[in-house]
Amino acid sequence: MEQTFTLAQLGWKNFFQQQLEADNTLIPARVCRQDRSGYQLMSEHGILLGSLPGISRLEVRSKAELPTVGDWVLVRKVEADNPNQVIIHTTLERSTKFSRKEAGEKFGEQVVAANIDTIFIVTGLDDNFNVKRIERYLLLTWASGATPVIVLNKADLCSNLEKKLDQVAQVSMGTVTLVVSAMNDEGMDDLKEWITEGTTVAVLGSSGVGKSTIINRLLGYSHFKTGDVREGDSKGRHTTTHRELCLIDTGGLVIDTPGMREIQFWVDKNSSLSSYDDVESIAMTCRFNDCVHEAEPGCAVKKAMESGELGEDRFNSYIKFQKEIAFFEEQQNASLKLERKNEHKRFTKLIRHRPTKRD
Repeated sequence: MEQTFTLAQLGWKNFFQQQLEADNTLIPARVCRQDRSGYQLMSEHGILLGSLPGISRLEVRSKAELPTVGDWVLVRKVEADNPNQVIIHTTLERSTKFSRKEAGEKFGEQVVAANIDTIFIVTGLDDNFNVKRIERYLLLTWASGATPVIVLNKADLCSNLEKKLDQVAQVSMGTVTLVVSAMNDEGMDDLKEWITEGTTVAVLGSSGVGKSTIINRLLGYSHFKTGDVREGDSKGRHTTTHRELCLIDTGGLVIDTPGMREIQFWVDKNSSLSSYDDVESIAMTCRFNDCVHEAEPGCAVKKAMESGELGEDRFNSYIKFQKEIAFFEEQQNASLKLERKNEHKRFTKLIRHRPTKRD
């Protein structure tokens, strides 16, 4: 018998209900996987295979507007004798989205996952442990609108846990931090408490941190491939090559993602400076409003670093982040200008070639 789902199981909320169109022949469905051949969707009608009309790809301003894993879409059945084949009519507005800049030299937004409630930021407690990487994931998660949870995996390989917990605490801003050993099935109950019926959790982290092992434990069976890591640096290969949303038998949904070698920002300055509230609150008490925290008299930031209230590494991350965001905004504005210029050219060309009505 074909498996069916309720909308509540799949994470349907009033936010999406309010976006429904008057056309009641359209079916709500959630994207669980994207392949070259199309989209796999979960719905009240079971698993559906969706395709996107070519015109829809032409109408979007960027690839980030196309459906991605976690998105809610409205679909229409193609023909009665093939009930699983559907056409995607509309992508509903997202409640949250985790985005980063496209990897490499391209300057565009890549939406990693959509409509997520919680993000598990997974880091290994072996040689893969990297506080700076955790900090960057936190910045992106706070900008996404989802709730971050730091998951320190491979506790069985760690001999200095307290030291590493102290390092995480310096950048976590009070974020819940859980210690687990997925290989030994330890601490998994703490993770399950975050995945209740109708909630969606995305699991993010670099290759080799144990994301797939964690999800297999949550699912109760081996759905995703797992791989070994190199002995020298604990780095692993990309065993997950696609994003996929899975329904857990005990309730809730989880999204596995490929490991990210590059964690480049796709955030705005205003939404992200809140990630450095500790530094910002101290900077507000400097004598001068335009203090750059170098040699100015009455600099509260320099004083806080001298007293140990503010760590030098934390401050350096804050400065680096400000420079990165400034560069990002500059590139984003240049990209937007080029996009508008190209749109104007296309519009002008269309007007010139538009047939005129003869008297």
